[in-house]
Amino acid sequence: MPSNTPSHVVVIGAGWAGWGAAKSLCQAGVRVTLIDGVKDPTGSTPLTTPSGKPFEAGTRGFWKDYPNINALTEELQLGEIFTEFTTSAFWSPDGLEASAPVFGDGPQLPSPLGQAFATFNNFKRLPVADRLSIAGLLVAMLDLNRNNAVYQQYDGIDALTLFKQLRISDRMINEFLRPILLVGLFKPPEELSAAVTMELLYYYALAHQDSFDVRWIKRKSIAEQLLAPLSQRLRHQHHLEVLGGTLASRLNVSPNGTSVTSVETLSVSTGRSAVIKAVDAVVLAVGAKGMGALMANSPECAALSPELVQAGHLNAIDVVSVRLWLDRKVPVADPANVLSRFPALQGSGATFFMLDQLQADSQQELWGADPVQGSVVASDFYNASVIAAQSDQEIVDSLMQELLPMVQPAFRTAQVVDQEVRRYPGSVSLFSPGSFQQRPPLETSVASIVCAGDWVRMGDREFGAKGLCQERAYVCGLEAGNSLLRREIISGTTPSQALPHPVIPIRADEPQVVLGRTINKRVMDQLELFGLKYPWLMGLS
Repeated sequence: MPSNTPSHVVVIGAGWAGWGAAKSLCQAGVRVTLIDGVKDPTGSTPLTTPSGKPFEAGTRGFWKDYPNINALTEELQLGEIFTEFTTSAFWSPDGLEASAPVFGDGPQLPSPLGQAFATFNNFKRLPVADRLSIAGLLVAMLDLNRNNAVYQQYDGIDALTLFKQLRISDRMINEFLRPILLVGLFKPPEELSAAVTMELLYYYALAHQDSFDVRWIKRKSIAEQLLAPLSQRLRHQHHLEVLGGTLASRLNVSPNGTSVTSVETLSVSTGRSAVIKAVDAVVLAVGAKGMGALMANSPECAALSPELVQAGHLNAIDVVSVRLWLDRKVPVADPANVLSRFPALQGSGATFFMLDQLQADSQQELWGADPVQGSVVASDFYNASVIAAQSDQEIVDSLMQELLPMVQPAFRTAQVVDQEVRRYPGSVSLFSPGSFQQRPPLETSVASIVCAGDWVRMGDREFGAKGLCQERAYVCGLEAGNSLLRREIISGTTPSQALPHPVIPIRADEPQVVLGRTINKRVMDQLELFGLKYPWLMGLS
C-alpha cells in the first residue's frame, strides 16, 4: 500500500472502548469510520428528556486510578471538569450501614491497614468480628494470579461459594459484600465469577488506601465534557468520520478468509441498508448482545472466528436509569449513595446521587429552560429485570415512597415536578462463573478484527483496572488500535505517524502485597509437589 494512502478501519461502538480505538488509530494517521446506533455519539448533541432537561444513562464515577482518562483530560486541556473526591454511604432497611470517607484525606498507611483504620468507626452496624472474617479473602487474592490454572479454578466457581469456603461471616456477605457487588459488578455473588470478584475488590478497595476515592463530572454529562472535545479534535485534525444512528448488520470477509473487506450497515431511522467498502480492519467495541446479533448475520466471519460466536452467547445485565426533579431541596449528607436489601429493589442493586450537590455550580443546567426549584436525583438500578417490567410511575413511586425516605424522611414531603425513566436491556457485561474463556479476546482468529471493551480478555496487554470501569474500556480501545498497528495489519499516511498510542499503567502494587504474592507462590508451589494444588478451594474442585 502506498505510504500516502492510509488504511481504513471501521470501529463499531462509540463507548469508551470505541473512542479509545478511534483515538489511537486516528493519531497514527489511519482513516477511521466510527459507527453507533445512538443518533449523535459524538456528545455534541446533549441527551435530553421530552421537557428539554438533561439526562444521562447511568451515573459513572472516576476513581483515583484512572491515569489514562486523566491524561486525556490534560491532553484536551479541559480544565477542572471533575468534582472533588466525595464521600458515599450504604443504606439498608435498618438505616445507615456504612459510609466511605475520602481515604486520601487521612494519614496514608500500608494497605489494607490504611483502609481498616480509616473506616473503623464508619461501619454503623457490622461487628468487628464480622469485618475481620474477610481476612481469608485477602489471602486468596494473593493466590489468584499465581498461574493460569489457578485463575481458571477461581473463575470456575461463584463468589458466594468462595466466600463460604473462606468462612466469611453471613453478615459480612449480606450486609457489605453483596451490596458492593450489586452496584460494582451488577449481580449478586452467587452469579459472579469468584476470580473477577476478587479482581474488582482488589482494584477498587485494597490496592492502595485511597483506591476507593471517587469523583464525578461537575457539570453537564460525560459525553459533553469528555467525548465531545475528543470527537471534535479527531474529526477536525484527523481522518475520522462518525456515523450516528447506524447499526453494523454484517461483516464481509475476503474469499480466502484472511481479512475483513466491508461492513454492511442499517439506518436506525429509515431502515435503509448501506455498505462501507474498502475496509482494512474492524474494531468490535460492542457488548455480548451486539456481538451475538452481528455474528448471527455474518456466517462467513462467524465460521472463521468461533470465539466471537461464543462471546455473543454470554448473558448481559438489564439496567434502569431514573432522574427526578423535585419541588424542594432535600438535604442528604452524602452525594453518592448505595441502597441494598430493600424489598422494593426486587433483587436489584441501586444507587442514587444528589446531582444538585455534585453539580452545585450549574443548577440551571440541571433544569434546562425551566426555573430552578429543588433537588435533582439520579438513580440507577442494576440486575433490574424485575424493576424494568414495572411502569415508569411504579418505579418513581417506589423511589419516593419506599426507598429514598429511608435515607432522608424529607423525601416524603417533596413532590416530583418532572421525571424520566429509561430502560437498557442487556446493556452491561455479566462476568458469570466460568465465563473468562468465553469472553472475546483482544486479537481474534481473523487478524484484521480486534475487540475492545471492559469484558475483553487482553492477554499480554492486560491492564490493572478491573471490572466494569471506564478506564479499562478506554485502555482496551487504545490497545485494540495499537494491536493493528503493531502487527502491521494497517498503516498510517506516513511511517512516522503509525506508532502505538502510549498506555499509562496504574500504580504499582505496594511492597507488602508483592512480598505476600511471592511468599504465597513459593509455599503453594511446594504444596503442589504433594498434590495439594488449590488449598483455598478444597472440596470444591
